[in-house]
Amino acid sequence: MTAHLLSELISFLDGLPEPRIVMSADYRIVAANAAYIREFGDGTPLAGRMCYEVSHRFDVPCDQAGESCPLKLSLEDGNPQRVLHLHHTPHGEEHVAVETTPIRDDEGRIAYFVETMRVVRQASSRAAAQGLVGRSPAFIAMLEKILRVANSDAAVVLLGETGTGKELVARAIHEASAREEGPFVAVDCAGMTETLFESELFGYEKGAFTGATHRKPGLVEAASGGTLFLDEIGELPLSLQVKLLRLLETGTYRRVGGLDWLPADFRLVTATHRDLRAMVQAETFRRDLYFRINTFPIHTPALHERSGDIPLLAISLLERVDRKAGRRFSPAALEWLAGRRFSPAALEWLAGRRYSGNIRELRNLVERASLLADGEVIDLPHLIDLADDLPPEAGPAAGSFALNEVVSLATLERRYLAWARARPGLDAARLAERLGVSPRTLYRKLQGRAAD
Repeated sequence: MTAHLLSELISFLDGLPEPRIVMSADYRIVAANAAYIREFGDGTPLAGRMCYEVSHRFDVPCDQAGESCPLKLSLEDGNPQRVLHLHHTPHGEEHVAVETTPIRDDEGRIAYFVETMRVVRQASSRAAAQGLVGRSPAFIAMLEKILRVANSDAAVVLLGETGTGKELVARAIHEASAREEGPFVAVDCAGMTETLFESELFGYEKGAFTGATHRKPGLVEAASGGTLFLDEIGELPLSLQVKLLRLLETGTYRRVGGLDWLPADFRLVTATHRDLRAMVQAETFRRDLYFRINTFPIHTPALHERSGDIPLLAISLLERVDRKAGRRFSPAALEWLAGRRFSPAALEWLAGRRYSGNIRELRNLVERASLLADGEVIDLPHLIDLADDLPPEAGPAAGSFALNEVVSLATLERRYLAWARARPGLDAARLAERLGVSPRTLYRKLQGRAAD
């Protein structure tokens, strides 16, 4: 019965477009379909070989080499499992999404496992001229979340420091989704006024205001069928948050000067470097809007969280800088570009720095160095001379008054009075004078504090 099941399974899989292999519970490849052989094969027979040897060049199963093993997980709970791995391919290592599905015989026992592989086109584990680049654990954790949420219409919020590439991440979500053929529309919320926000987002009718000589579609309409990316949503004033919330809750909008409510059809991705939860507590960001946009949060790691990716990013950024400069358009320039590189000392120096501006700061360094270097090699002097290192932000001085949380005004006053009273050289009269209150008022406030 198992042999008949295997024969039918192989025949079925061979007609499918996605790369798939059939494995036994001991990690041995039983068969591979034509798509797998074409995309992952190395020219040698696959049947009988171990899956971890083919995909990772490991001598032991993935879970014994620091990776998660979908076959083992699937064997343990009997359900399909999905993981993101770095696989060897004829083109080098690639990020590959792996889904392992148990196949049961007529008696309900697991007989085989089918693994489906999909190369992640939105990210590269090698230097690349565009898109996301990385292979560190922090990067892979982010990429795994991107792939998990991409095919849904769930609202995504990207949280991370400035310069971590949040717009690139938003684009990757869009390109991995069912809406990839639709438009990707990015909106910078920083500095938005109410009039500008409404006319930009919702559009306006002819004659809606002075200068409106024709009907203008808004960005919500432009994003129809695709993705609307609202960058720096934490900068949006409360008055505009209300308008955005109405759009998201009703799925409709009205052009400025218009009467008709129009349907909206977009997938929402937002981003901010601010702590939205703290803003909600401080009542500077609407609680209902926060829960509306925060269906699936993704952390975009800072460079210090993925320092192992810095050399890879630097090489990628150098290629992007050179292409932007137009060096790719002549055969001679292409030959020169192929040899354009960092010296080992330069890469080591770049990898050892702390970047408060993250990838944006790294790109600035790379671009400056590329302008200084006349030859093929960018060396340490080209980088050090123009590094604009900022001194670290000074923390509170010893003995200074500081808070690390948002508190009520009454609590703030009590804490401040306790701190001020403990300052040396300030008797009650002098303290009252410094505070701008009468000694009687100060005494009353201190007594109230003591009573608390």
